[in-house]
Amino acid sequence: MSSAPTTVASRTSFAARVLPDRITGYTRVFAWLLVISNIVIVGTGGLVRLTGSGMGCETWPYCTTESLTPTPELGIHGLIEFGNRTLTGVLVIVALLAFLSVVRLWNTRPELPRLTLAVGIGIILQAVIGGITVWLHLAPAIVGVHYLLSAALVAIATVFLVRVYAEPGPRRRAVPRRYATLVHVTSAFVLITVVIGILLTGSGPHAGDDAAARNGLDPIFWQHVHSWPAYILFALTLVVFAGSFRMPAVLRLPRWTGLLLAVEVVQIAVGLWQARTGLPIALVNIHMVLAVTLVAAMTTVVLYLKAPRATLIFSDGSTAGS
Repeated sequence: MSSAPTTVASRTSFAARVLPDRITGYTRVFAWLLVISNIVIVGTGGLVRLTGSGMGCETWPYCTTESLTPTPELGIHGLIEFGNRTLTGVLVIVALLAFLSVVRLWNTRPELPRLTLAVGIGIILQAVIGGITVWLHLAPAIVGVHYLLSAALVAIATVFLVRVYAEPGPRRRAVPRRYATLVHVTSAFVLITVVIGILLTGSGPHAGDDAAARNGLDPIFWQHVHSWPAYILFALTLVVFAGSFRMPAVLRLPRWTGLLLAVEVVQIAVGLWQARTGLPIALVNIHMVLAVTLVAAMTTVVLYLKAPRATLIFSDGSTAGS
């Protein structure tokens, strides 16, 4: 009669022994891995597309109608496509480990397990969209959604990483309203730039397969359209960076706005280089990875607009939230 309570108690004690009840070094490692792995898979996904391996596996979830793994007849394209699919499993494992590292904090830090759950669900959804992409023979709109979701997962993983290092407790705006507004406008231009970049990619030569359709847009014209919000974003970031030195030192905003600015400088350089050299595969892939890295940097800046302090005093004597 007493075996059931004993079993439950033993399971509870096992979970208490194995799973941490606070932020540990393992939590921080998994947080970093969550961001890095979601950025890396953008690079491998780009490699699939840029090498013409988008239909390297002709169906999904199997690689062929009869084989889960690529057959010798599929050649290098099958290996590249299947390798990218396999990496999805690695992302799921990383998300699960990150979740287990914070699941016992549900009552004290509920945002942490919720964020890891969101990433895990997003990865599974991303795999399904990838399958739909194959079924629809790399339709540009679905490929664009596939990339946009990757950017969203990088943003969510970045939120988790930042919050792992942050002090717990309620947070409030710790910068003047005008500066916060400027940062949010800048983040909107990050989104606009990424979305137009997706449309541009859907019009260009790298379709992922010779038989895949294009979206019909003029790639030359849309290169210019893509550059307009990119340059506005760069100008706004310069202002955000300059203004960050007047913000509370505890926020360390110059560090994060400086990182954002550095990513943009490299991204602009790579974008101009690839446009003037016929869109070589290596540069396009770097450009794709830098785009989601830019999303991560922008997300970090936005998060550091708030702090878990009731009030903060600025150099001009005003208080946070005023």
